[in-house]
Amino acid sequence: MSDWSLRLARPDDALAWPAIERAAGEMFRDDPGLSEIDFDKSRDASDLRGLIRKGHCLAAHLGERPIGFLATEPFRRELHIWEVSVHPDGQRKGIGAGLIRACMVDARNSGFVALTLTTFRDIEWNGPFYQRLGFEEVTALDAHPRLASELALEADNGLPAERRCAMIRFLD
Repeated sequence: MSDWSLRLARPDDALAWPAIERAAGEMFRDDPGLSEIDFDKSRDASDLRGLIRKGHCLAAHLGERPIGFLATEPFRRELHIWEVSVHPDGQRKGIGAGLIRACMVDARNSGFVALTLTTFRDIEWNGPFYQRLGFEEVTALDAHPRLASELALEADNGLPAERRCAMIRFLD
């Protein structure tokens, strides 16, 4: 039996999420190619509350403690995952995969046809993790202008374009 749980997020959950995102970001500091990136930056609570109000964000708890979250936003018939973060204290317990799988169920039940996201293609807990959950890299970005635009914005903000990719998971 697991000691973690997840549920639909509530606006007050947003208060804990920036600290979880920053703690999870520490894992990127060991990558020499990312030394110029400020992983102390995170979405602020008011921005996260706005996403939560749209109804598809998830909160994970380890006992009573907030331990992870998944923040999404609807774009027509796709649900875009902006952030999946699990505090290092909750890593390797299946929380991240649980958040993604619950998001798939919620999205399918809500009538979305796909989940989308952008991520590092070469970091084990990013691209390969999502591939194991059925996501595919979007190679025809001209057919997905929203995702192409997001990747361009990330590059403008200092993320290495050659290491980033957009991914999609069609919902059956």
